[in-house]
Amino acid sequence: MARIETPKRVRGTQDIFGEEQRRFARVVEAFEHVRRLYCFQQVQVPVFESTGVFARSMGETSDVVSKEMYTFPDRGDDLLTLRPEFTAGICRAYITEGWQQFAPLKLTTHGPVFRYERPQKGRYRQFHQIDAEIIGAAEPAADVELLTFADQLLRELGIGEGVTLQLNTLGDAETRDAWRAALIEHFQSHRGDLSEDSLTRLEKNPLRILDSKDPRDRPAADSAPDIDAFLTTEAKDFFDAVTGGLDAAGVAWTRNARLVRGLDYYRHTAFEFVTDRLGAQGTVLAGGRYDGLIGNLGGPETPGVGWAAGIERLGMLLEAPAVEQVQVAVVVERAGLEAKGIELVASLRRAGVVAELFATGSPKKRYDKAVKSSPAEIVSIDVRDDAPVVNRRTLKSEAVDDEMRATLIAVLAAV
Repeated sequence: MARIETPKRVRGTQDIFGEEQRRFARVVEAFEHVRRLYCFQQVQVPVFESTGVFARSMGETSDVVSKEMYTFPDRGDDLLTLRPEFTAGICRAYITEGWQQFAPLKLTTHGPVFRYERPQKGRYRQFHQIDAEIIGAAEPAADVELLTFADQLLRELGIGEGVTLQLNTLGDAETRDAWRAALIEHFQSHRGDLSEDSLTRLEKNPLRILDSKDPRDRPAADSAPDIDAFLTTEAKDFFDAVTGGLDAAGVAWTRNARLVRGLDYYRHTAFEFVTDRLGAQGTVLAGGRYDGLIGNLGGPETPGVGWAAGIERLGMLLEAPAVEQVQVAVVVERAGLEAKGIELVASLRRAGVVAELFATGSPKKRYDKAVKSSPAEIVSIDVRDDAPVVNRRTLKSEAVDDEMRATLIAVLAAV
């Protein structure tokens, strides 16, 4: 008989279990908690879209579109792409589903995203993001709201002290056009010193040269003119309002004048929360204002600002979460009493008690097995004088509060 080949996990994917799953769940739990505090609504969008949605939103020449997207024709020969990020799909839905009537909208979502890149620590081809967006609010208060949300989330996760908010302004359209022209002139004078990638960017996206990691580009990038010399009064006032709002909210920030977003629809605020605990790829949460994106997708000109963060990367920064504990172990010590055990454990769970049933295997070993599950209480069901009897033993008195004790007594009395 031919040996059946064992299937393998696809490169760049992961099976999340045990401590990794507890870290993952902790990030999502904290995100949902802070979302409710800030009155953001949940939204779900498709895991795939027409390829043009991402090509138009992320730029035809961007690395994500040209090298990293999972794109395929379906059976109807429509070209589809697994989402590499959330913002484009949310903006598409804003246009196609008529959500303009609800603006301004404060939205969050989370789930898997897909990018074909070299797998490495904390980076996968299928990974997971949390995402927050405010659409339809042109005021700097929206930027402050999102940044304060992000800061509180990181503090909720216990990692806020080790992360720095880096902030910059990209100005308004007039500012950006003037700065872009000055950058092109500057980099043209340094063409002979630039890397091949930056020479390509010079023709299509010169702002991206500023954050190049190639050592050959750093002298020209570091000597390039700052945006501050080109800020209009309106753009400066907007940035001042953002930084003033962050100061009022108690959110620490630092200016990074080299922090950019290459696409033309980005405006005003750009930001990254950065740590030195994840090596060279230290960004754990990033975003910015994209006032021109919805118009670029064919919708009405609509302001927007948002951020995203990788769940796995945030999880790597956490202290190891505690393993969920059994509060009450129910042990059936005599054959024929299984139904009574099922009744008891079901009643405990309906009352909000974390309970586990031990009613299989050797009756002599069930109690020992229950003790190894480290419960706060053990309830055993046996027979005495031909009648079922329930015995209760407290193993961890410090883990049994008055409410749980009262619930347990009430359930036992009713069974």
